[in-house]
Amino acid sequence: MSIPPGTYPSSPRSSHDPDPRVNPRFRRNYSRMRALAFFVIAAAYYAVAERIASLAAGGLSSGDWMDPVYRVALLFLLLFGYSVMGYIFQRQQHPLSSMGLVKRVSAGREFALGAAVGWGMMVACVLPIALTGGLALTFWTGIHQFELLGLDLLILVLAALVEEVAFRGYAFQRLIEAIGPALATLLMAVLFALRHLENPDATAASTLVTVFAGWLLAIAYLRTRALWLPWGLHFAWNATMGLLFGLPISGIHVFSPVIEANARGPFWMTGGAYGPEGGFLALPVLLVGIVILFKVTRSYAWQYAQPVIVPGGVPVDIDAAARRQHEAAMATPAPPAPPQFVQIILPASAAPPPPSLPSQVATADAINSQSQSTVIAPQDEPFPGG
Repeated sequence: MSIPPGTYPSSPRSSHDPDPRVNPRFRRNYSRMRALAFFVIAAAYYAVAERIASLAAGGLSSGDWMDPVYRVALLFLLLFGYSVMGYIFQRQQHPLSSMGLVKRVSAGREFALGAAVGWGMMVACVLPIALTGGLALTFWTGIHQFELLGLDLLILVLAALVEEVAFRGYAFQRLIEAIGPALATLLMAVLFALRHLENPDATAASTLVTVFAGWLLAIAYLRTRALWLPWGLHFAWNATMGLLFGLPISGIHVFSPVIEANARGPFWMTGGAYGPEGGFLALPVLLVGIVILFKVTRSYAWQYAQPVIVPGGVPVDIDAAARRQHEAAMATPAPPAPPQFVQIILPASAAPPPPSLPSQVATADAINSQSQSTVIAPQDEPFPGG
């Protein structure tokens, strides 16, 4: 069947599928611009959700419970809003899983692995301070302090998840679709650092360290395509710094209810009032942490982070073709047909003449030739002149 130029055979395409007659470069650029627009919408929604959660926390709670209520409200708004965006705009059937909160067997192990890496990295940051300058520790053993310890633990768990959903979830995924994973990781790490500029005692050094921390957390997502590992790493980094060692967390001093520490030593090592994240010592620790992260997530990257195969060309029902091939292979072969013999029977009146000798055949041919060339006159007419 010949197909006229400029036309295509009909196929069961969805109404949302791109028209194959559209220029591929135009379609690719359009998809990127569309993804970038959704990233901007997601970022704007995050700012609005923060404001709404702050107002809700102020109206629903007070005192020690205001921060946990704020974190819960913000987490709910982000999960709900981004799920609606993914369901409507990207037509995701399971938007929470697509966001990174995928339900799988290895989720708990990924969180624990991230927590182990985060704990080890913070110990590597604090150990040189303890060995050189020293840590002046103060212990608070009141009952209320231990109550605050449990409350702060809850806050840090929620805060880490909120930041991962905001900076490594729906918005980050749309940015990857727009500009690719490398540039998206860099841009999101910078935005993550700029967001922490609002914290008390933030400096240029703390901003640079936070950029590397954002880079590390983005790699943790890209290696697993889920938020479990970066969530565990983020939580353990903060909890070890604040609850275990009693140091400021990004300039915030309220997460040390039982153990409070005063770091002594040079600023490049201790980070001053901002905490270990404000010192340059954290930079090599983060770089080593990235190398370690690549090694410990090798199996997860092989299992979950393979490139997505984008279909193209003429739609083909692979399942139907495989099913037909299987049926043809499993079918019982038909028995071979018996050979067909053809018998020719001549009528009795047309019996073949007996075979002739070669000399007789030659004589007969000569007689036939002479009879065809000689004209015999009739007997009742005399020859002329006779």
